[in-house]
Amino acid sequence: MDPFFTLLHSFSSSLSDSELSSLKFLCRGKIGKRKLEAVRSGSELFTILLEQQLITSDKVAFLEGLLKSIKREDLVSQLKQFVEEGEVNVPDDEPDVHEKRLQKAAIEVICENVGRDWKMLMRKLGISEVKMDRIVAANPFNLHEQLFQSLLEWQKWKGKDAKVTDLIKALRGCNMNLVADRVEQKLLPLNTGTK
Repeated sequence: MDPFFTLLHSFSSSLSDSELSSLKFLCRGKIGKRKLEAVRSGSELFTILLEQQLITSDKVAFLEGLLKSIKREDLVSQLKQFVEEGEVNVPDDEPDVHEKRLQKAAIEVICENVGRDWKMLMRKLGISEVKMDRIVAANPFNLHEQLFQSLLEWQKWKGKDAKVTDLIKALRGCNMNLVADRVEQKLLPLNTGTK
C-alpha cells in the first residue's frame, strides 16, 4: 500500500465533522461547488485533490496549508515527518468502534478536569518528553489543547492496543482519583448493554 495514501487515510479518520466542513470551505476556489457538496469524508476530499494534482506525495504545500488553517498542527508535524523520512508511522490497526466511542468520552472528561498536571498523566501513559515538548510548541498558552493533542498522540501510538481502562489506570496512578471516577461515571451508560 502506498505510504502517502496510508497517511491521508489516517488524516481522514481523525478529522471531525466541523474540521471537514472547514476543509471543504477552504477548497472552494479549487474544487467545483457540486463536487464539494457531495464530499462526505476526508478521504473523498483528498481523492479529488489527488485527481486534480493539487496534492501528490512530493507536493504537499497545499495540504499543509489546509491543515494549518484548521489548527491541526499534529497532522502538520506527521506530514513533515513523512516528507523528511519518506514513510509514515501510522498504526493501521485501530480500536473497534465501541472502544473508540469510550475513549472519546473519556478524553472529553480528562480534558475538562485535568489541569496543569497533564504532563504527569502523559508520562504515566508512556508519552515521551520530546513529543510533549513538540505539542506544547505547536499549542503555546493553550493547556486544554496541549492535553487533548497529547491524548490523541497516545491513541495513535497505541493503535488498537489503546484501551480506556489504561487511561483510568494512569489517572489513578497519578492520584487523580476524582477524574478517574468521573470518567467511569461517563462511561457507565455507554457500556450498558454492550459487550
